[in-house]
Amino acid sequence: MSFAEDMPPPSVPQMPGQALARGVCRHLASLGFAVVEEFVPERGRRVDVMALGPKGEIWVVECKSSRADFLSDGKWTGYLDWCDRYFWAVDEMFPTELLPEGTGLIIADAYDAEILRMAPEVRLAGARRTALTRRFAQHAARRLQALRDPEARLDAWG
Repeated sequence: MSFAEDMPPPSVPQMPGQALARGVCRHLASLGFAVVEEFVPERGRRVDVMALGPKGEIWVVECKSSRADFLSDGKWTGYLDWCDRYFWAVDEMFPTELLPEGTGLIIADAYDAEILRMAPEVRLAGARRTALTRRFAQHAARRLQALRDPEARLDAWG
């Protein structure tokens, strides 16, 4: 029996942005990406979704559930240094004319998503890509271990 069969997922209510992230993660996984929600590429920054593609490409997706949510986020340009492509994920009712040109656009709900506008590619420097990929792998492994052993001292890992 696998771990997923051992323990049913906890029933935790999701905030609107988390529901969008779920649909985005499902879609990107169907494209061969490994995904992590609420990833911290460096201290003081937390992206909604970071995705590592089959060819090593790194995408960041910020999920915005409303106009107010978008307008209150002035730090998004700082995420551009941490990805090859940057996307916004919004629901079908979001006023997409607010979103900056030169960024990707994903329409999502809690169950799936669709890329409507591909983000332009700005390749990361090799050293940053290596460090970020390593951090991504460590983060994902720690999250999995925390699910398997919630009482483990994972906070000591940094």
